[in-house]
Amino acid sequence: MPDTRGHMSPRGTPTERQRRVGSELRKMRIEAGMTVEFAAGLLGVPRTNVPNMESGRVGVSAIRVRTLAANYGCSDQDYVEALVRMATTRGKGWWESYRGQLPSAILDIDEMEWHAHRLRIALSVHMPGLLDTEEHARAVFEQVIPPIPRREVDLRVAHRLARQRALDKPAPPAVDLIIHEAALRMEFGGPKVAKRQLEHILKMSERDNVTVQVVPFKAGGFPGAGQSVIYAEGEVPQLDVVELDSTHGPEFLDSDMQLRKYRALLDRMHEVALSPSDSQAFVRTIADQL
Repeated sequence: MPDTRGHMSPRGTPTERQRRVGSELRKMRIEAGMTVEFAAGLLGVPRTNVPNMESGRVGVSAIRVRTLAANYGCSDQDYVEALVRMATTRGKGWWESYRGQLPSAILDIDEMEWHAHRLRIALSVHMPGLLDTEEHARAVFEQVIPPIPRREVDLRVAHRLARQRALDKPAPPAVDLIIHEAALRMEFGGPKVAKRQLEHILKMSERDNVTVQVVPFKAGGFPGAGQSVIYAEGEVPQLDVVELDSTHGPEFLDSDMQLRKYRALLDRMHEVALSPSDSQAFVRTIADQL
């Protein structure tokens, strides 16, 4: 909210979603060839408010998004209105109960998954968090180096299971999963835990909105091997985002070039993967071997 001098109260560290709204407004301004001073004049705010808005450090109202878009010459109304909804959706998501207890980037993944219209996920050596069982998740977190306290393991397991609420909300996203055989054969927690994890994946793959495909070892090499990728489709293609896992935490990508790259990568992985029905049979075979 502006104070009596027209300044905006800054947030703390912005979420990835808040940062994205600001970066889209900045992209729109630069493509229009407009200056920070021009934007400040349109909104009637000090010049310093614009960089804060474009970095996500201060919020932006629906009327201001529309004012900027119109004066920047953006004629894509679907994009503008999607950006308005993105800027003004401030409801407290379930993940907020974990803020201050888990890294904010992890909560950004929760928010990304919750608001996605479709999720395309590819994993080479990990099981998908959205389909994790409690005992499998616990076995994974117990392998963290350096070891984390039992209380934090419990917290991370509870969070992992809560993350799966995105699949159970009234209008869940379509989820297309591509899992490499290597991930399916990892026996975190031992054979019994691994078997129950595979059976859970089979059960979830029967949902109308969940598709599971397997890339077998015999498929050979393919682009993106070794990466863990989540491609979240937004309300419009311009608001898609890619999340990559790394040892240092999640990395979010949203440039046009990066989005094209990962769409092509996922398309190629889809081509080399088994069909959904063959994948179910493949997972069942591995489970039966345990």
